[in-house]
Amino acid sequence: MRKSGRKWSNWSGLVKATPQTVVYPSHVEEVVDVVKLCRKDGRTLRVVGSGHSFTPLAASDDVLLSLDRMQGLLKVDMEARTAIAWAGTKLKTLGELLHTEGLAQENLGDIDVQSIAGAISTGTHGTGLQFGNISTQVVGLTVVTGTGEVMDCNEQSHPELFKAMQISLGALGIIVKVTLRLRPSYRLSYESARVPLSDCLDRLPVLASEHRNFEFYWFPYAEPCQLKMMNETEKPATPSRFSSYVSDVIMENAVFGALSKVCKYIPPLSASVSRLCASAVPTNGKIEQSHKIYATKRLVRFNEMEYNLPVEAMETVIREMRETMAREKYRVFFPIECRFAREDDIWLSPAYGRNSAYIAVHMYRGMPHEKYFADMERIFLRHGGRPHWGKMHSLNADRLSALYPKWDKFLAFRALMDPDGIFLSPYLRRIFALN
Repeated sequence: MRKSGRKWSNWSGLVKATPQTVVYPSHVEEVVDVVKLCRKDGRTLRVVGSGHSFTPLAASDDVLLSLDRMQGLLKVDMEARTAIAWAGTKLKTLGELLHTEGLAQENLGDIDVQSIAGAISTGTHGTGLQFGNISTQVVGLTVVTGTGEVMDCNEQSHPELFKAMQISLGALGIIVKVTLRLRPSYRLSYESARVPLSDCLDRLPVLASEHRNFEFYWFPYAEPCQLKMMNETEKPATPSRFSSYVSDVIMENAVFGALSKVCKYIPPLSASVSRLCASAVPTNGKIEQSHKIYATKRLVRFNEMEYNLPVEAMETVIREMRETMAREKYRVFFPIECRFAREDDIWLSPAYGRNSAYIAVHMYRGMPHEKYFADMERIFLRHGGRPHWGKMHSLNADRLSALYPKWDKFLAFRALMDPDGIFLSPYLRRIFALN
């Protein structure tokens, strides 16, 4: 173990902690040793991936364990189209390694800096009604339990525990290896279009069903929105162009970052900046290997709330959000991100038992978000919303247990896997209602 006492914060900077000890194991045996030592000394431990969660999920003022030294592929089975990866492998690295083997994940989210264990522990998702979240791609896990036992877990060996483990918030054990179901490498064509939001909403079922991956961004106080569509193609990848770099990196980060700073210091400009951004939505396209095209660079830091909703509720929710924004006049200019996902049977998955829409709201780091997020959350909850585990929300155990039919069974497995509660932080104790 390495003493720390240094401040830790998440990506947005809102969540802070002062871990007394930070450890970087490089083998499963070292993870076991850390767990056993924590259990013997009555200490608590949390695992951190890339710190991209907006909740205190990874925060620890005691022991913080990073899996950054446990990255890479361990085994590839071409016949079964599966691969075993170290749990700390970052998604970007994982995509590159799989591509060298001729394989790829079927779907991914819009950033690739997270570790694979962090992504599956929080229910990270991409977009597309054909696809579940990243946890649905998992077919096996190797876990170090709260007693230091190393357990291989899959749907055949532990049917119920596996459904609890697929999204477990780091509360059932430390995931050290992940077995993924994969497919052959593929390319995607990407198209960005600018249309009035009313047109998008009128065509929503068609847009969501006709494209492999479909999402859209709408802007507060503005009518144009951005459609993003991706479909598989056999055509060759688009050559790198400076114009693409200007659009993807400079416009979406440097220019937007500068406008964000202006709004932070002159908040009344937020609505005008939102309308300016809406009018500048790019209309372009490109073709690239899947693992390169899902993610975009996110250099402008923000705080975020995201809720899962029944897919049929999206249009109604957006109209209520627009009405509330018009009434309350929040100082917000970040676009609202709208995506889709297929239903699944993972116990703590926000998409449990229903095809889903996801709506995410953002606020530039350092600007007040409380009232805006609280008002949007009330709308989401009125329509059956379930919070994304890695994004901000205000729910406690009473509300959460009503949203997840398998909540009590999950907590029973938590007690079994970690009888001394070494993986419990104050945050987890609050949302699980554990004293």
